[in-house]
Amino acid sequence: SWVQPVLAWDLRQLHLRRAQLFAGGVWNWASWEPAGPKTVQLWALYFYKEFGEDRVEVKAGYIANNMNFVGMFVGGSTATGTQGVYAVLPNEAGMSYFPLTTPSLNVRVRGPGGTYIKSAVQRSVDPGGGPAEVSRNHTGFRFDPYGDKAVLINEGGYLRPASQAAREVWLRAGYIDNASHYWNEATGRAEAGNFCTYALADAQLTRTDAEHPAHGLYLGGSWMTAPAAKNAYDRYFEARLYKEAPFRSRPGDVASVVASRTGYSSVFTDNLVRQGKSVWRAETTLTGSYALHAGRGDYVGLGLGYEFGAAISPHVPAALNVVANWTLYF
Repeated sequence: SWVQPVLAWDLRQLHLRRAQLFAGGVWNWASWEPAGPKTVQLWALYFYKEFGEDRVEVKAGYIANNMNFVGMFVGGSTATGTQGVYAVLPNEAGMSYFPLTTPSLNVRVRGPGGTYIKSAVQRSVDPGGGPAEVSRNHTGFRFDPYGDKAVLINEGGYLRPASQAAREVWLRAGYIDNASHYWNEATGRAEAGNFCTYALADAQLTRTDAEHPAHGLYLGGSWMTAPAAKNAYDRYFEARLYKEAPFRSRPGDVASVVASRTGYSSVFTDNLVRQGKSVWRAETTLTGSYALHAGRGDYVGLGLGYEFGAAISPHVPAALNVVANWTLYF
């Protein structure tokens, strides 16, 4: 569960056009430690400015970059959480993610015909993961904890929004490079050079409402990879089918079916086998979910997912999971 107060201030009062200041904190609690971390801290404090009639956008401050790059929240929103599954590889490579924010400078440039490029220079999340980040940076305000180096994120893509003349298409690919030292399971020492490469595509197949061109059926896919010696999860593949406004009387709802496969690093799993432990080599999931827009600012999500290989070790049986969430904005 989490509580997330957010303040957005339009700076026209200071005679700054197309500029805003965003500030937010978070209380995050989870009964299962890997789903955490448990924390009360800053998660957003940044200045946003547009230039050249929205051709260039700049953000500077404490930013959760999983909201700005990759585009893992397709098929719903951060409120509905419709997909039910997502890739952790960009987080492994040090990209900041909710609720763990880090200082970052982001620039997005819109090109002709729906093309764009965007980049960020960001301080890495602790290479030890979320619990290590929180233990060393309780409030989230520390600018440069020792050992957390720079992360460079570069993404290019093509985005054509849905309209009465065309269906939506979004293609994007990117590379995350981290200068921090990560433990190399193969060499037995900490080394620089962790990274993540990704490519995603989503396309609208049908348009069910001429007055609301975004309503319809979508097909998408994801591919990601990271070094096997430095990351327990080194490959990710996903196929998704989702529909916005599955019923004409429910324009704010989203239904989805998502299949994914996460590869477990052979370097990590081979070491566990040599220790006499049982392992899975990959995880395969199939998740169906429905996000209900119950009212203004009120969202309810229900999902049913099957996981084959849910943990690297031990070799636990397959699991059938029922997921329910409720999100309220006010």
